[in-house]
Amino acid sequence: MKNYTESDLWVWKTLAQRQLKNIPNKASTAYIDALEVMSPVLNVNEIPDFEKVNKWFKTSTEWEIKVVPGLIEVEDFFQLLAQKTFCSSTWLRSKDSLDYLEEPDMFHDIFGHIPLLSNPIFSEFVHEFGKLGCQYLNDSEKLVQLQRLYWFTIEFGVLKEDAKIKSYGAGILSSFGETNQIDEQAANFHTYDINEIINKPFRTDVMQEDYYVINNFSDLFNSLHQLKQTWEQSALVT
Repeated sequence: MKNYTESDLWVWKTLAQRQLKNIPNKASTAYIDALEVMSPVLNVNEIPDFEKVNKWFKTSTEWEIKVVPGLIEVEDFFQLLAQKTFCSSTWLRSKDSLDYLEEPDMFHDIFGHIPLLSNPIFSEFVHEFGKLGCQYLNDSEKLVQLQRLYWFTIEFGVLKEDAKIKSYGAGILSSFGETNQIDEQAANFHTYDINEIINKPFRTDVMQEDYYVINNFSDLFNSLHQLKQTWEQSALVT
């Protein structure tokens, strides 16, 4: 466990408290429920201890957090997801950069990504996503397409719940501004179409302009299965 400073703790508490006040009726119910379930090891009062979080997951969906220094190679990332291992940095943004970072920090990785890994359906989707990536590690085109799918779902996914668009993507839920952009519908919302998504480039340096709306996490899992079948059938033809 990294030795965090009082300044780090202030940053974590400030970001977490702000988002916990901000996300009711903006985040998916599944995410809100996951935060509540994980509150013994993921809360505003302490910077999460990865060992405690990993121990908690052993009684849940059996994910594990692996510390990485920063962004890692795409191939390594898929292989880790296939082993139910999620990467996280340990560094936290500074007080003067609370609202935007291009490279994800620990708040993004843990507060944004980790809660929904306790949800059985979403957990299985991420796991299967990793395994599918491992099947195509030598196919650069398909790896790019899977990165796009990751971006528009796991990072910046939204769903319709109680006739309202709510967020489940980590890039949204770890961002005060992007959470509110979704709530204000200040963007373009499209019907979820995996074939459209895998062919759509994205930018990492701005707030997103386009989001793809699912009805539930089963939509993600089913679409991934369909994509896998399509790719396998295409390989048989060629």
